[in-house]
Amino acid sequence: MLFGDRLQHTGNVSVVVEETMWTNFSVSMLLSWRSLPPCLAIGKRASSVYAGALDFVPASNSVDRSSLEQLQMFVTRASRLFVITGAGLSTESGIPDYRSEGVGLYARTDRRPMQHSEFLRSAKARQRYWARNFVGWPQFSSHLPNSAHYALKDWEEKGKVHWLVTQNVDALHSKAGQQRLTELHGCSHRVMCLGCGQLTTREELQKCFAALNPGWEASAGAVAPDGDVLLEDEQVRHFRVPPCQSCGGILKPQVTFFGDTVDRRTVQFVHDRLAECDAVFVAGSSLQVYSGYRFLLAASERRIPVAILNIGTTRADHLAELKVSARCGEVLPTLNTS
Repeated sequence: MLFGDRLQHTGNVSVVVEETMWTNFSVSMLLSWRSLPPCLAIGKRASSVYAGALDFVPASNSVDRSSLEQLQMFVTRASRLFVITGAGLSTESGIPDYRSEGVGLYARTDRRPMQHSEFLRSAKARQRYWARNFVGWPQFSSHLPNSAHYALKDWEEKGKVHWLVTQNVDALHSKAGQQRLTELHGCSHRVMCLGCGQLTTREELQKCFAALNPGWEASAGAVAPDGDVLLEDEQVRHFRVPPCQSCGGILKPQVTFFGDTVDRRTVQFVHDRLAECDAVFVAGSSLQVYSGYRFLLAASERRIPVAILNIGTTRADHLAELKVSARCGEVLPTLNTS
């Protein structure tokens, strides 16, 4: 799965025009919107925390008044905010992360995500990946944005957020209606052909899987951060995976698997957006992977102030003028951007 470092597409192609809205969006972003189930209207708010949603959120104390006031001052000073979000933002929507102490996938199981090289070289690995993803997809794709996603969308509407970069592939920012957005590691709601580059929606592929495997059944256990579920090799042995309908090539989710790298054009695009900002706000990311951490290094070089809101330590704590350890969904909605 994700958090590697290279995106298999050209990235967002929006063009910066001073004092104008960002109006041109990539085909890939449009696909992510079209792939949302009809019942999940973009921008429609759901309950911020539902039963069981906090099962994957690590323990933390409520934020103290002093920290909240300092965060408020930081946000108030910024006029063009660059926001980086990570898995800690989506845990409150019921999607587990990898590294959180006690509740992350690594802490709860010995499972490890798909490696890019393994997916490319092994048809059996692809069969196993897609079978598990097929079973987990209905649950994974049904997750809704939480109060933190909607707070950041409100910040954008009020002109506070200049650009948001997410390391998540769950489409929750798009579901919340975020527009000034780069999905650094891609989006699991999109599928691409490694041969011809054709993009399709994950929902369409789900229908194709069902048609090819009418008698195949497997029960879903806990869903991993990438929508995967644990199945035994014997369960997936007869699962059929379709090729690309256009060229017969290999189909892959349009996400950056571990061991891959983010396309340099996407990286440069994000660096350009960072250069236009006057402050960096990190929400729900430990920044352990270089693909996101590099932008904190760039901010430090440019002397752009940094604030971090994340439960637990991050790789960039030494670069931040302010660090608050608390839930994003608890803190972000309380900050005033007017």
